[in-house]
Amino acid sequence: MKLKKTKFDGVYIISPEVFGDARGWFYESYNEKALREAGIKTRFVQDNHSFNSQKNTLRGLHFQNTPHSQAKLVRCTAGAIKDVIVDLRESSPTYKQWLAVELSPENHWQIYIPKGFAHGYLTLAPKSEFQYKVDEFYCRESDRSIRFDDPEIGIDWGCRNPIVSQKDKIAPLLRDSDVNFK
Repeated sequence: MKLKKTKFDGVYIISPEVFGDARGWFYESYNEKALREAGIKTRFVQDNHSFNSQKNTLRGLHFQNTPHSQAKLVRCTAGAIKDVIVDLRESSPTYKQWLAVELSPENHWQIYIPKGFAHGYLTLAPKSEFQYKVDEFYCRESDRSIRFDDPEIGIDWGCRNPIVSQKDKIAPLLRDSDVNFK
């Protein structure tokens, strides 16, 4: 398992060692010991799986406020997605900056996202599946969103008319949200 640092403190792109032959391939999608040896000591408690039937489906930007904030380990297992994170940690030198990474079953990449980030993704292909682990259980009272098209953040999604849920359409701008990551 190889970890590549990003511009964000604590965010890594993870590429597993893939063993392939004429039958197909095999890789470890999660190995707690290997991640701990690399400095990621997160203990995950829940796995989530999302299916998206159409290309250009956008989900996000989501997070849970403290004390129920979540670290995530995300991957795409069918189709392809543009995965986006936004640093919401006010004391961070990369506050309000974003990063986009294309995830697919072909590249096998995963992203480790520590607490303090908003997360979203855009499907680049129909029938895309997205799976992720979290280190805190879902908490409705801490569940938050900010607008995917917030001009203060300026994410280039590469799609003019994404398919978005009503919840995400009416999410507040960052300046109007009650995000509490210090």
